Amino acid sequence: MVALEELPISWTQYQVGQLYTVAEASKNETGGGEGVEVLVNEPYEKDGEKGQYTHKVYHLQSKVPQFVRMIAPKGSLEVHEKAWNAYPYCRTSKSQCTHTNTYMKEKFMIKIETWHKPDMGDQENVSHDKWDTVEVVNIDIADNSSINQKDYKAEQDPAIFQSKKTERGPLGPNWQKELANNPKCPHMCAYKLVTIEFKWLGLQNKMESFIQRVEKRLFTHFHRQLFCSIDDWIELTMDDIRRMEEETKNELDKVNKDNLINEVGP
Repeated sequence: MVALEELPISWTQYQVGQLYTVAEASKNETGGGEGVEVLVNEPYEKDGEKGQYTHKVYHLQSKVPQFVRMIAPKGSLEVHEKAWNAYPYCRTSKSQCTHTNTYMKEKFMIKIETWHKPDMGDQENVSHDKWDTVEVVNIDIADNSSINQKDYKAEQDPAIFQSKKTERGPLGPNWQKELANNPKCPHMCAYKLVTIEFKWLGLQNKMESFIQRVEKRLFTHFHRQLFCSIDDWIELTMDDIRRMEEETKNELDKVNKDNLINEVGP
């Protein structure tokens, strides 16, 4: 699947907004023994590529279908995410592999490659690979018809949100066309190529389709949140973001430690 998401944000502004929103989402998803654990967050340089490397663990016990929870061994619903953010190109690898439980080993893998471009999603093959058999999905962050009612949050609805600092929004039904016809308006597109492998006899097709739907949902909600929080991050610098990431890691470490103590007991 290739997901195309246009945004009324400049290509340079997006990098700060992306990292701010990731940190906020990590805090919101953590609690009650589940959520996000940040193991590594550090600069990297390899083969001429420079960026930020992160290694996170997602605890997903309550976030998968009931039929998976019933048959999945204990510990197998922890997903390790390794990401190399060399903006404007980013790649992420997700797998189930821990020292205590390697049930899926190489049988489960999600790879997401993202190219951020200052255009409106009009490049047919941004990675220069063969995309003949790849499903292309256009995601409109202001289209509430694709949002599940239980997921809807008015404060994260681009169709009604207006930024006080940038005066962007609300996004009407034709906002993408209007943006494309006005070169003075900031805009960019995230091209996300998603590759999934779930080699589990009897569940492969069902789970791969399910994960594709989940990734589309995550992309949609992430960028709705990113746009609607623009007033919180538009004036931040990359130094501000790195300090925020360190503070977020410390907060998550404390929450996860407290959760572990509560599980073990006195």
